[in-house]
Amino acid sequence: MERYPDFMKNVYKLTSIDLSSYKEKQMKRRIESLAKRSGFDTFEKYFHALENDKSTLNKFINYMTINVSEFYRNPKQWEILKRDVIPLLIDKKRSIKIWSSACSMGEEPYSLVMMLTNFFSLEKITIIATDLDQEAMNKAKIGMYSAKSIANIPDEFVEKYFKPKGDGYLISESIKQRVTFKQHNLLKDNYPNQCDLIVCRNVLIYFTEEAKSEIFNKFNDALIDKGILFVGSTEQIVLPQRFKFSSYKTFFYQKNI
Repeated sequence: MERYPDFMKNVYKLTSIDLSSYKEKQMKRRIESLAKRSGFDTFEKYFHALENDKSTLNKFINYMTINVSEFYRNPKQWEILKRDVIPLLIDKKRSIKIWSSACSMGEEPYSLVMMLTNFFSLEKITIIATDLDQEAMNKAKIGMYSAKSIANIPDEFVEKYFKPKGDGYLISESIKQRVTFKQHNLLKDNYPNQCDLIVCRNVLIYFTEEAKSEIFNKFNDALIDKGILFVGSTEQIVLPQRFKFSSYKTFFYQKNI
């Protein structure tokens, strides 16, 4: 398949997704595979379908955002979050502002709400959750999950906040009400401000080094002084001081004053 540069430009005009900020070899291969499975043998034909068929476009955006997630993904890191990070952030405070960026289908922000019930009553918890994929967030708002995806959730939370329904589990309205979902493009849109904690895991690995540098700088600006950035298991920041961060724990970075 040829003419990928033109495809990138057209996709940006159509969706505001800047494919030039993703690792080209990796992303081009992924898109070629998706296009061929969808019955298109050129980027030109595939873009024409994206332009004219909403279901094809939604499938593309869903594929682009790589929606792979689960509750309490990497449980040891969540234990550090609960034991060390949250107590640090709420010292002498009665509230906390958390942004779950690239939240996929809601597992991460809902995990945050449940964990925060160890520190606050539910009505005092609000999580900002954003993703590029509106369809994924629509699923998150429904809150229906498989048995596999809830495997890491502490038993008391499963009993308290989930109800068996069909082949899956429906999360309670009391948890769903604590999360505000909003579509957001990390490469283009304004970031929330005055965040105590930003969680952005398992998405930055797909970006170029230049794009990652821009995102890390914007994350720093979005945090309060001494706020924390929590990244994924394959996304450790090399020389975090370049972005005015210092390493707090493995996968946790604190904003320098």
